[in-house]
Formats: sequence, structure tokens, C-alpha cells
Amino acid sequence: MTSAAIAMKSDLTGRYVVDPSHSRVGFVARHAMVSKVRGSFNEFEGAGYFNAEDPTQSSLELTIKAASIDTRSPDRDAHLRSNDFFDMDNYPEIEFVSTAVEKVEPAEYRITGDLTIKGTTRPVTFAVTYNGDSVDPFGNRRIGLEGKATINRKDWGVNWNAALEAGGVLVSENVTLEFEVAAIKVPDPS
Repeated sequence: MTSAAIAMKSDLTGRYVVDPSHSRVGFVARHAMVSKVRGSFNEFEGAGYFNAEDPTQSSLELTIKAASIDTRSPDRDAHLRSNDFFDMDNYPEIEFVSTAVEKVEPAEYRITGDLTIKGTTRPVTFAVTYNGDSVDPFGNRRIGLEGKATINRKDWGVNWNAALEAGGVLVSENVTLEFEVAAIKVPDPS
């Protein structure tokens, strides 16, 4: 590795905060057995440590406001905020805290962490792609990540459903969680 490459990795290593205006946290669930509903959470914040020399030493924390759910249907969003789904009055936040990072390929990782929904915490592993880094026109060092994981929502007590006349159910148990994140490096306090 050249000295320039080592310096570049050293420059990338540090604390980052998620830039919510250039990031998305969302999900996909099958609806009525024939289509998919995509949604997102419009209010979230996150931070982490990125170790460019040894990404397995990196970490991430994300907090999502359950009330910010947006599926482009006000009636459906109100139902999702209710006790039938997220029970946001009692559980206003969804949280993810990483516990391990594993390198799979040069830009591919598995990030495992604790996902808390409705007061239930369970481990989840996301397949994550590191999309690279850049310096924006304002001098901010940025990195980009995207990932997804499929979970069974019933594992977190999100159980509501309705049977369909022709068989099957209205909402799939399996939900794909997805994110595209741009994170900005926080200057060292020194």
C-alpha cells in the first residue's frame, strides 16, 4: 500500500453523523399477496465510528421516530402508527445499535446489531455495501453506505393481519428493511 493510500485511509477513519437530508431509511412489505408497499421514516438520526484501516472495528447507532412513517397513504400511516403495528404512543422510537462488522468482499460487509421495535430487542444482520467517500463542495468528508435485511415482523410483536377471501393475508410477515446513508465526518476536537 502506498503512503498516499495509507494517509487517505487515515483521513477517512473517525466519527461520522448521518446526513438525514441525503439518506433514506425504509422498508418493503408484500400487500394482499400481489403487490409491494414501500415506506420510509422521514425522521431519524445516527452516528458511528468508521475505521478505514480495519472496518471490523467500525460501529453504528441509528434512532428512528416511529411517527415519521410515510407510505404515501395517510390512512395506512395512521394504522401503522397505532397499537396494531408500531404503537408509537408507547414506543416512539425504533433503534439499531451495531454489535459486529464483518468484511465479506472489498466493499461488502455484514453489520450485525440489536434492533429494538416496540420494546423488543433482537439481533439483525444487514448486508451492506460501502459506496465510497468524497469531499463535498463545503469541505465535508462523506462516506456512503447502503444495506438491507429481511426480518419477520412478528418477532418484534408487530402481529396485526387480516385474512383474504382467496387465501393468504393482507400484510406479509416478512419485511425488508433498507437504508441508503450519507454520513459526514465530525472534525476531531483537538
